[in-house]
Amino acid sequence: MSDMPTLPTIHVISDSMGNTAKTVARSAASHFGELDPNITVLAHVRSFEQIRSFLEKEQCTHRQMYGDDRIIVYYTLVIQELKDALESYLAQHPNIHAVDVLSGSIAAIEQVSGKVHNPVPGEQHKINDQYFQRIEAIEFTVNHDDGLRPQDLTDADIVIIGVSRTSKTPTSIYLGQQGYKVANVPIVEGLELPREIYDVDRERLFGLITDPSVLVGVRKTRMGGQLGEQSRYSDIDTVTLELDRARTIMRGLGCVIINTKDRAIEETAQEILRHYNAAFPRIPSV
Repeated sequence: MSDMPTLPTIHVISDSMGNTAKTVARSAASHFGELDPNITVLAHVRSFEQIRSFLEKEQCTHRQMYGDDRIIVYYTLVIQELKDALESYLAQHPNIHAVDVLSGSIAAIEQVSGKVHNPVPGEQHKINDQYFQRIEAIEFTVNHDDGLRPQDLTDADIVIIGVSRTSKTPTSIYLGQQGYKVANVPIVEGLELPREIYDVDRERLFGLITDPSVLVGVRKTRMGGQLGEQSRYSDIDTVTLELDRARTIMRGLGCVIINTKDRAIEETAQEILRHYNAAFPRIPSV
């Protein structure tokens, strides 16, 4: 039996292009530290036999490689006959762990609005420029999380900096979903910021800060009560000095500083956009 990779392959099935499911899959994988998960796609499905063949092949491959035929499937099917057939198949194959990406969202809108959705595959992608701009923004944001690829910082619409656990990543992902290309960079004691950050337009640069007591609470929760060397990570005096140093760096860079205390992720993002849109009135289409 071979060792299984950090995360298993995610299999996408769609009667359109599969981009929506791929985006959700990448976002989910990012929560496990995997920014470029392995994804296989069966797109433009028109018969259940295509689906059956795809699933059987992927299970067989996984069994041969890892001695385990459990697989993950994300699907977006608006053709009801295909969806019904797949769900019937899934009921008989418990080792296929499947996620219906669209149905819950569509049903919620139908229930509240009283409207009935148009079951045409790919209908949501008619405005291709807007759709692909959002996909590009999300992919950029995921690929530039936590200091990754600093050489691309000047390509970002928005760059967020801050110490650990000041909500840099969730704020970035939220803005990415609105169609903005976002990079975030950690401020780490003893490490210099990437030199490329000094080339970023000051009006695109935002620093997230919070109160020491709030940050200590967040970090202690994250640590789960672990002690030892990591105790400095949540020591109030150390955290206070860390935040003071971060403020000094942010002021030196000339970026907008935003205190995230008592703010939801959406509120922090809207505060960033208020400043950003004042400087760049042409808002990306979303």
